[in-house]
Amino acid sequence: MDFNLKKLTSDAGVFFTRAVQFTEEKLGSAEKTELDAHLENLIARADCTKNWTEKIFRQTEVLLQPNPSARIEEFFYEKLDKKIPSRTTNGELLGQYMLDAAKDFGPGTPYGSTLITVGEYQSRLGGAEREFLQTSAINFLTPLRNFLEGDWRTISKERRLLENRRLDLDICKARVKKAKQAEAKAALWSEEVDKAEQELRVAQTEFDRQAEVTRLLLEGISSTHVNHLRCLHEFVEAQATYYAQCHQYMQELQKELSSANSDTYPNSFASNANPSTSATCPSPVSSATLPGVSPPCLASTSTPGIAREPSGPLKIQDVQQPSTGHRKAKVLYDYDAHDTSELSLLADELITVYTVPGMDPDWLVGERGNQKGKVPVTYLELLS
Repeated sequence: MDFNLKKLTSDAGVFFTRAVQFTEEKLGSAEKTELDAHLENLIARADCTKNWTEKIFRQTEVLLQPNPSARIEEFFYEKLDKKIPSRTTNGELLGQYMLDAAKDFGPGTPYGSTLITVGEYQSRLGGAEREFLQTSAINFLTPLRNFLEGDWRTISKERRLLENRRLDLDICKARVKKAKQAEAKAALWSEEVDKAEQELRVAQTEFDRQAEVTRLLLEGISSTHVNHLRCLHEFVEAQATYYAQCHQYMQELQKELSSANSDTYPNSFASNANPSTSATCPSPVSSATLPGVSPPCLASTSTPGIAREPSGPLKIQDVQQPSTGHRKAKVLYDYDAHDTSELSLLADELITVYTVPGMDPDWLVGERGNQKGKVPVTYLELLS
């Protein structure tokens, strides 16, 4: 490889001279040409824009793609100018797992059919998320990245050139000053002073030209703010659309689950209920209840011949008739007893239940070992 030794030596000399001038300025032993106030304000505004744009860009990346390894992979694909492979969202993956599980459990079973319903909606949520990520990446992240990797690099390059021109200008000023001092002391030829002044004029012209170029670029930051403002509006619109879709899907899913639950677990004891019933729901059950399914509502009735407290529940000790129809029952949901007359339940446990003549048909007497109390029928699956 051929080297231009003369040019290399000259560049090294210029670099060394600038380094000396910069060091002396920092030490306060050399004068420094200050930029005008307008240009200084533009530089400060540009630095502020760059710093906050970078922070917003990085945090938006984390919001849209929390997985660091996935972000690194996407970064390398972009640098290699290759298409980023399509990645399944977590919602879509969860939906597929639920659909696969339903095949093994049996699509005709209550659990299997519910898995199918929930899985389909999870896939829809995942699809909405995918669309949101793509829209946000195109309309918001890409313009921010273009500014950081394009406009800002150009601005930084011109600012470095401006700083070099300023250092050269101050070096020429120092030479002229030293030449004039030497001329006065040693009566040197005026050619040395003329040469230094000529170099100063050239350096001043180059500095002024570079300052104007840098100023024009920095004034373009206002246009950058306008562009980023438009992109921000588009990002918010994409978020609003995504969350509205998610809300709509979840409402539809809750309705389907509620309807399926009432069809799967009908109240088989309602035929004997007293016509004068008022529907009431027990207090909220624990988190083991099915997601999106409201707890079954119970009915409080007024049955003749049974003594009970005014506006209070039936007590086991109030029922004196013999029990009938002992059967095993599987508990469908957790249930917390409201008073000492009721029996708390845990989902999936087996208990013994039976009826008592004259007892409210929406309730049974349940036994678990030495424990006994009223249990709601709608929380049970009676076994043969």
